[in-house]
Amino acid sequence: MQQELAGQKIRVLIAKPGLDGHDRGALIIAQGLRDAGMEVIYTGLRQSPQQIVAAAIQEDVACIGLSSLSGAHMALFPEVVRLLRAEGIDDIFVIGGGIIPQDDIQALKEAGVEELFTPGTPMSDIADYIKRKVGSPIE
Repeated sequence: MQQELAGQKIRVLIAKPGLDGHDRGALIIAQGLRDAGMEVIYTGLRQSPQQIVAAAIQEDVACIGLSSLSGAHMALFPEVVRLLRAEGIDDIFVIGGGIIPQDDIQALKEAGVEELFTPGTPMSDIADYIKRKVGSPIE
């Protein structure tokens, strides 16, 4: 996660795991993070956890942002974290968003998802969180 320190933009991968076919929120987040000065790679719809992890490694990102509206977040989000760790990757952190019930948030954090952002979260909160995690100054 030395990206910002080396003068490069923070690289973030936004992904829609599973069979969820609604990507409007993910696209809004991608645009908002670009507007905040980050380089965003969007993987598109219906990605497997394996595809997401492979893309994150290939693209050398600091953060993976997962979006789920389908209710499969309790299986898919932890699987992405597990696959990263299985590859020995500990410098990519995972955040999530979408329709995540309050009751699931703590369990997802315990499974390694760093933070969760539900509908209505200001874009600046998400961008600032990523910048803090990477060690970049917040404007």
